[in-house]
Amino acid sequence: MRRGVTLLELALVLAIMGLVLGIAIPRVQRVADSLAVHHAALELVSAHRRARSSAILQSRMVELTIRSDSLAIRIPGATGDLWHAAGPDAKGVSLTGPTRPLVFSPVGITVGVSNASFRLSRGTATRTVIVSRLGRLRVTP
Repeated sequence: MRRGVTLLELALVLAIMGLVLGIAIPRVQRVADSLAVHHAALELVSAHRRARSSAILQSRMVELTIRSDSLAIRIPGATGDLWHAAGPDAKGVSLTGPTRPLVFSPVGITVGVSNASFRLSRGTATRTVIVSRLGRLRVTP
């Protein structure tokens, strides 16, 4: 008796694998998109909290710049950043929202018109980070 597989058995296994992968890959991609958007939203929230805390602890004005390619905290008029990180683009997440920086006063309240909404999206996953002038943050799915 010969050992091995027939062409029919191999074709059947490949067909079943194709069906399983065809069902699983889109679901896995949706989960990956959702996780990437969630992580990008958390990075925006932590950058906002870091900038607000820096303004309070240093008792000076601090500026948070949120762009799709980078997040940066700096002191207005000074050279160099206090802190910087890659933006949502690094994870393939697109960012829409205001391009103006958020400026925090020494008491932690943002100066000027500073209510803002930042929409993060990748694939079918979206989240919106809403920033109020008083420093409150809300992340909506």
